[in-house]
Amino acid sequence: MTKFKSNDRSKAQSRVKGFTLIELLIVIALLGALAVGLLAALDPFEQLKKGTDTGIRNTLSEFHGATIRFFALKNHMPWCDFSASPVTCNDPTAVTLETLNSATYENALDQIITAGELKADFETLAANQLDKIYVSGTDDPPLVKICYQPTSKSFKN
Repeated sequence: MTKFKSNDRSKAQSRVKGFTLIELLIVIALLGALAVGLLAALDPFEQLKKGTDTGIRNTLSEFHGATIRFFALKNHMPWCDFSASPVTCNDPTAVTLETLNSATYENALDQIITAGELKADFETLAANQLDKIYVSGTDDPPLVKICYQPTSKSFKN
C-alpha cells in the first residue's frame, strides 16, 4: 500500500477546485468582444430611428386611408371650401406640398374627424409627427399624395 502525504493531497485538491485567474480573464475578454460586436451589429440609435419612421409611416397610412374613405362618403376631398354652396375646391393644377399640420390640412383633418373617418384624438396622438408628413392633393381629379423623409438608413434605401 502506498501512503499519501497530506501535502500531496491538498495540492491535488486545490488544482481541481476552480479556474485560474488567467482562464477567467480570457473568458471575460471573449465575452466582452462578443458583446461589442453584437452592439455594433444592432446599432441602437438606428433601431430608434426605425421605430420613429414606422410610427410616422403608420400615421401617414392612416391619414391616407381616411382621406380616401372621406372622398367615398362625401364625394369631395376634405381640403375643399365647405362654406360655399356648392362646395368649391382648389384649382386642380395648384397641387401644393404642405405639412400635415399646416392650416390647409388642419382644416382637412378636422373635416375627416368630424366625418368619423379618424379618431377624435388623432391630432393629439400624432402631434409630434404631423410636421414630418407632407401632403398634396386636388379634388378634380381626386388625388392625394403623402410622403415623409425617413431618418433611418433602412427606410431610405
